[in-house]
Amino acid sequence: MVYCTKCGKKNVEDTKYCGKCGADLGLQAKSVEGRFEKSIEESAEQFGERMGKWGEDMGKRAENECFGLPQGGTILGLLIGIIIIIVGLQQVFGWQIDVDVAPFGTIVLGLLFVAGAIYGLTRRRS
Repeated sequence: MVYCTKCGKKNVEDTKYCGKCGADLGLQAKSVEGRFEKSIEESAEQFGERMGKWGEDMGKRAENECFGLPQGGTILGLLIGIIIIIVGLQQVFGWQIDVDVAPFGTIVLGLLFVAGAIYGLTRRRS
């Protein structure tokens, strides 16, 4: 059955015109289909735009992360700078610090990885 969009009367499937008000049922069907297709196209376009923005935002976040931490590269740079300053001060003032730098560096890198993992887990939950 085909319903007239003007008056709502039920009409036989192959009828071109409404039996009650005479409206063209073929044009109404095409009009409804056209609006439906346009609505789908607009929704798909909006979805594509939202996904594009989401992808850009994810890329920006990934650029700012190192070791899984936001600004992780900055944190690592600060730690390396502090180590260099301590070594320099040691040489200038003649301090005797008998600490091998390699294990200390390994510990620092390990801590960065652990902090990044913990941060990643807490960020996914929220």
